[in-house]
Amino acid sequence: MKDAQILDLYWERQEQAIYETQKAYGNYCYSIAWNILYSREDSDECVNDTWLRAWNAIPPKRPNRLALFLGTITRNLSLDRWKERHAMKQFGEMSRGK
Repeated sequence: MKDAQILDLYWERQEQAIYETQKAYGNYCYSIAWNILYSREDSDECVNDTWLRAWNAIPPKRPNRLALFLGTITRNLSLDRWKERHAMKQFGEMSRGK
């Protein structure tokens, strides 16, 4: 399915939009998350959160390039998850050092 058709599904608020997005961009978004997190569970969660964010953002936004839009969401979610995970590790090391 082409991007314009997928975006039309989002505008019509049809849940099939999520399925078609997963089918078209699931591997792409997963690879972005994986290359940041190196964790299957965290990568899967970020990809699923990407679909939710896309659902909530379309409409009112209508991205010109769906791949770039989804990739940006995935990257930002993955970076947030990475920072959170590393902050917890650092906090754990500081509390043990005292």
